[in-house]
Amino acid sequence: MRNTEAEDTAQLAALIKKRGSFSGFHSGLFLLFIFILIFLLIFSCVSSPLGGVSGRYSSPETVQPNWQPFAFDENGSYIIGLEYFSGKISSPKIEFHSLRIDLSKPELQIVTSGGKNGNLSAKTSTFVRDNNLLAGINALPFEPVSRKEGEPRTNVGLVISNGIMVSPPHPEFDALVFFADNTAAIVSQSQINSLENIKNAAGGFRRILEDKKPVSRVINLNARHPRSAAGLGENGKILYLLVIDGRRPGSIGATEAETALLLHSLGASDGINFDGGGSSSMALRYPDNKVRVINTPIHGNIPGRERAVAGCLGVGLVQKKN
Repeated sequence: MRNTEAEDTAQLAALIKKRGSFSGFHSGLFLLFIFILIFLLIFSCVSSPLGGVSGRYSSPETVQPNWQPFAFDENGSYIIGLEYFSGKISSPKIEFHSLRIDLSKPELQIVTSGGKNGNLSAKTSTFVRDNNLLAGINALPFEPVSRKEGEPRTNVGLVISNGIMVSPPHPEFDALVFFADNTAAIVSQSQINSLENIKNAAGGFRRILEDKKPVSRVINLNARHPRSAAGLGENGKILYLLVIDGRRPGSIGATEAETALLLHSLGASDGINFDGGGSSSMALRYPDNKVRVINTPIHGNIPGRERAVAGCLGVGLVQKKN
């Protein structure tokens, strides 16, 4: 059985004590090596609000999700219709985190944003925290890129929030659109000429999964990156959100085709690729009511450093009227 993180850290600390006779330069190098090992140990683990890793699989096609509720309502009961699942895949070597959201549940609502106060940069965790949400993921590509919050950002693509267009369409990209009948669809942004019957929308890059198969465009694409993506199932009634870590030894990132295959394994029949790379981040409100990033973002190629992004997509509870 694998040691816990605390046991591993204790063993490393014992090693440091045992080697205490080292001095000067060699001692400093040894301590630096130990701290690097601790750092990699912490950031190579799949964090979970439920504890542990939900599953280990040989490939994206073999993933069998074990969905579990993780969020509580004001009465201390699990919120039905919002579930979490994480796992590790050996080929390619990746770690992922995902959400399954039942759009038909009247107590749940989708929230989109073009940035803090409309167009200012904010981390995904800040988006979830400031909007009192249960979970959120980065969505649109944007410019410029930095870690600093509160800077002006330009979304590259469509954002509709509560029926109001916050950012205009980018005709070369697709979007995830949420309709008034509590269903959703992935459509080309070039086809959105009216806001009628649209409650919210979040642009991304392009469709990667259609009718349960990766689209032909992505089959021979080999670029491997951290990924954020969304999928739809059951005729647009179920939303899947997915983040795949990358650019670190424990998770090397995924191609668009692998991302599509994983979305399908989760239950989606259609899927869209969101902004990835150093922007990929998913934040959850844990059972202790604290908001934490669930994956390992990698802004500036530093594991654990979260980028300040722009357009985000999240889910929260419908606020009761007094």
